Amino acid sequence: EQLAGDELVKPPLKNLAPADVDKLTATGFLRMAPDGTANPGVEQKTARNAVVADTIKVVSSSLLGVTVGCAQCHNHKHDPVPQADYYRLRAVFEPGFDLRTWRTPNARLVSLMSDQDRAKAAEVEKEAKVIEDARLKKQEEFINEVLEKELLKRPEELRAPLREAYKTVAAKRTPAQVKLLKEHPTVMQLSPGSLYLYEQKKADELKKQTDEAAKIRERKPAEQFIPVFNEVVAAGAKSDPAPTFLFHRGDPDQPKQQLKPGDLSILSALRPVDLPEKDASLPTSGRRLAYARALTDGTHPLTTRVLVNRVWMHHFGRGIVASLSDFGTLGERPTHPELLDWLASEFVAQGWSLKKLHKVIMTSAAYRQASQISNADFRNSNSKDPDNKLLWRYPIRRLDAEQLRDAQLFVSGKLNPKAGGAPVSIMTDETGQVVVGVNTDDTAGRPSGKFVSLGGEEFRRSLYVQMRRSKPLGFLEAFDAPRMEPNCELRNASTVAPQSLMLMNGEFTLAQAKFFAERVAKEAGDSTDESKVARAWQLAFSRRPSATEMTDALAFLGKQRAHFTANAPKESKVAKGKEPPPTNADEHALTGLCQALLTANRFLYVE
Repeated sequence: EQLAGDELVKPPLKNLAPADVDKLTATGFLRMAPDGTANPGVEQKTARNAVVADTIKVVSSSLLGVTVGCAQCHNHKHDPVPQADYYRLRAVFEPGFDLRTWRTPNARLVSLMSDQDRAKAAEVEKEAKVIEDARLKKQEEFINEVLEKELLKRPEELRAPLREAYKTVAAKRTPAQVKLLKEHPTVMQLSPGSLYLYEQKKADELKKQTDEAAKIRERKPAEQFIPVFNEVVAAGAKSDPAPTFLFHRGDPDQPKQQLKPGDLSILSALRPVDLPEKDASLPTSGRRLAYARALTDGTHPLTTRVLVNRVWMHHFGRGIVASLSDFGTLGERPTHPELLDWLASEFVAQGWSLKKLHKVIMTSAAYRQASQISNADFRNSNSKDPDNKLLWRYPIRRLDAEQLRDAQLFVSGKLNPKAGGAPVSIMTDETGQVVVGVNTDDTAGRPSGKFVSLGGEEFRRSLYVQMRRSKPLGFLEAFDAPRMEPNCELRNASTVAPQSLMLMNGEFTLAQAKFFAERVAKEAGDSTDESKVARAWQLAFSRRPSATEMTDALAFLGKQRAHFTANAPKESKVAKGKEPPPTNADEHALTGLCQALLTANRFLYVE
């Protein structure tokens, strides 16, 4: 569906069933490459070619685990992917782009509004139009009244010419009429907006009708759109897709021989793949659908291996093939090739179930190992395999950025489990950091001081937070969120000072620590510090604290309580949308402990 969902939906794309919406939505995978072709001033042919090239990179690196971009310009002596292969693969996807009749991103939106909803919207608009027409008629009457009052202030011989000049459409006014109106600006500038200067009550009457029409229009079914990658199909059309040419040195201005769609020759030598130029049974070319079926028939030498290798990497921090998107000769050799083959075949045998694949990996002896072993065993194993490629212990890894944010929300009790729906909006705050929220700046980009509540949407999983290449969420960016350029083949895994500063001073973590403390105080069996510490440990680490941890935590609470009792923070004004600080020494102390737990290595890392 990600490669050819649109070819599984019968055109026209109207009155779509939920299953069809899912198929079309999946094609957004092919729209993930940066596309600036709607920007004025760009060289269109070059920009369009770049979008297609980036899409080929996304597909080849994520699904095939091979790099083909180098073949875009010319052949390489030791590269098994020739230039012709690159353009044969490109021919699979080009009918959906069509460089001749290019569509910008906004032109690829498909409406989800049904004919029934459109009919209802037309009825509502008809009802609102009655109010609107009455308002326009009354507005004209009011303006004429004001006009006549203004004309009475002029000499009688000027009234008729001024009246005629005012009522003449601006584009058709004579030079004499333009001159006359300029000499009488209060007449020339008379407009519906100026009614407030002359007749406040009448202007209010018009506004009341405007509000009434707007209220009626609120009953219209909302029209939603989804971005779709599809081939343009005219009703009853059977036209052949545009030909694909090999570009000399990758230059779209230098097309050479025409090429048919096909798989990479090094792969088709293992299992021939027949891709049609035009599938007669479909209104579309059918190329992507045939290619998708070839990738997922269970016999493709790379697709399943690449997929299970990525899943393995998410559990162990490193793939069986470390170079996730390069299974070629220049990539890393697999550490356990037989295991990779078995996982791939088992994945297919289990019906391509990711859930079952996760279960197989997470119940394995390799996954259930401890990360800490005896010093003797460590020295012995580390001397033979210092990079732990053979998994002689479980590799410690930090939670991904999204996992860390979601974990803090979950422990604080604020995580919103709602699934699906519109993305959670982001904005730039007064410090320049990108945070979750609604932008309320004015048209000049100045802060308006307004705050729009998200009604709990701000606590949804990170999966649903809006992601923009130019504005990554500050918290996620600090912890190595993927950089889509055009796609992320492997995340960075850094340990840098801004991460610690974000956990110590970041508004998000501070707010979650406060919510966490409130939850602990509420759920603890009694009001004793011991009960609060025990509950906090249970929520953060899923276990009770050891005797040493309990002693240290109680001492910390005591010191914090004494500090805030002696140094009570001054009350300060809290901006709208910001979480107010704790109000007393007990709350401050418990919040400090909860923040310490949320920033502890045991919370941040999987051991």
